[in-house]
Amino acid sequence: MTDTKKDNNQIPALLGTSNTDGSTPIPFKVVPTTHLLKVKNGDTGSDLSGDNAARDNNGEPVAMGVSSVDGITPVQIYADSTTGELLIKSS
Repeated sequence: MTDTKKDNNQIPALLGTSNTDGSTPIPFKVVPTTHLLKVKNGDTGSDLSGDNAARDNNGEPVAMGVSSVDGITPVQIYADSTTGELLIKSS
């Protein structure tokens, strides 16, 4: 398990959920020169976890969104466990 990195004001960095186990918090990677979030586009994936936010060792929760199906159900946002890239599916 990881500990979220925090800035000097104790604001935590954004965490996603590992795409390999559905429970390990993974910090999202950002390109420092452009401040852009690194993403990996794909059209496959698996639902590996429930609808409860995973937390790091300090109790910081992972990022959540709502289901595109019903607009209500909380869903964890996955990050590539190796690269820290946000996993997306573009149209």
